[in-house]
Amino acid sequence: MIRIENVSRTFTGRSGTVEALRDVSLTVADGEFVAVVGRSGCGKSTLLRLIAGLLPATGGQIEVSGERVVKPRRDVAMMFQRPALLPWRSVLDNVLLPVQIFGWRKAEYVSRAHDLLALTGLTGFEKRLPHELSGGMQQRVALCRALIGRPRVMLMDEPFSALDPLIREELSVELQRIHMEQAPTTVFVTHSIDEAVLLADRVVVLSPRPGRVREILDVRIPRPRTLGRTANLEEVARCSAQLHDLLMA
Repeated sequence: MIRIENVSRTFTGRSGTVEALRDVSLTVADGEFVAVVGRSGCGKSTLLRLIAGLLPATGGQIEVSGERVVKPRRDVAMMFQRPALLPWRSVLDNVLLPVQIFGWRKAEYVSRAHDLLALTGLTGFEKRLPHELSGGMQQRVALCRALIGRPRVMLMDEPFSALDPLIREELSVELQRIHMEQAPTTVFVTHSIDEAVLLADRVVVLSPRPGRVREILDVRIPRPRTLGRTANLEEVARCSAQLHDLLMA
């Protein structure tokens, strides 16, 4: 589904040149959930933007569904740290925003929008404006908006990082459930080891800048996962300890 081959990215500005990524290679299978972790500044967000076609690679290439990425694709959705909802549009209209942007027939997506809002516990809030919602609810709307076009690939850049720990864990569990039902190929950037272990099939650890693939860790925990489930504590502890050691190295 996603093939990244020897990808590098260098930024040049007034203060000089910064090498964000160097020779990154990675394959993400169809329907797989891959988390990317690493220290601040190691190029995690840059990697997502390269996959999304929002930035060109300095070297190497990226393919999605066998096609080289040279610009944004309609079957690839991206979710950012902030929900970025339009304040004058209702919840339902924010979810339907991509339909308007891409010129899809609205009538074909209204029912799906309602289904997604129900899936994320937002039934009854369709007419509310963003300022009437909590931060967690706003991120649920942003998630629905990302899913409205049935994307084959979901790119998520620390979407829950600004939320308090309890809401963050709740939304992580919600995302796991949605992924099990919808099965988009997902690349999820996070600073949280717990979040990575809870959500991912594999965790990619990037080295400090320039970011390179230091290690790829398989997470062999049955789904659905709950980090506090007794039967999984040994494997959770093993994965968490290994990731901690890799990030501290």
